[in-house]
Amino acid sequence: MKRFGWALLLIAAVIGLGFVSMIRFETTPSAREKSPQVPQVTPLLETEPEIVETASRRLEPLPDMPLGQIVGERAPLLAGPPPPLQVPVAGIDVGDLRSNWGDARDGGERLHTGLDIMAPSGTPVVAATDGIIEKLFLSEGGGGITLYLRSADRNWLLYYAHLGGYAPGIAEGQRVRAGEPLGFVGDTGNAAPGNHHLHFGVSHMQPGERWHQGTPVDPYPLLAAIPAGG
Repeated sequence: MKRFGWALLLIAAVIGLGFVSMIRFETTPSAREKSPQVPQVTPLLETEPEIVETASRRLEPLPDMPLGQIVGERAPLLAGPPPPLQVPVAGIDVGDLRSNWGDARDGGERLHTGLDIMAPSGTPVVAATDGIIEKLFLSEGGGGITLYLRSADRNWLLYYAHLGGYAPGIAEGQRVRAGEPLGFVGDTGNAAPGNHHLHFGVSHMQPGERWHQGTPVDPYPLLAAIPAGG
């Protein structure tokens, strides 16, 4: 009887161990059933796209500027003589010219950086030297109908402003010879109505500079090789 009891106790222990093992086996998933470990990714914060405001800017020519910008740091960069120039208005002699470089404009806010050549409306305006027409430009609040002529050596730019119009056939990129018609004297832009004249400017150009850049120089002594101060 005693042996029988020990036998029953042993059987119960075996059954109990099997039951516990079965529970552990069922609650622990196999390697095949395990879910893959997914790394935690911190979501990127949504940010507003950068807004770049590009202002549409019309490049206005600057025939007039403070004197300090004319004879400032860039003055030593002038090198080489300008090409021979002739008076750019038909029928006007050198002796008829009067220098007005540096005259006060707009109540002294700016200084004149060119040569005003007075002539009747419609008087032909001509190329002062051989070159290429680089730009035709309308500046309503400035020079009005304008023309920019690049010298043949590309080192100088001639600026014609307040034109009444262009000569027939004039176009950008056109080669012209000294004396060929470019346009007509007028009073467009900020010239007072009836103040018919040609604003004639000369700028020395550095390599790569465009039509609206350059260093203005006094045209008066350059025309027909007039001595400075003459």
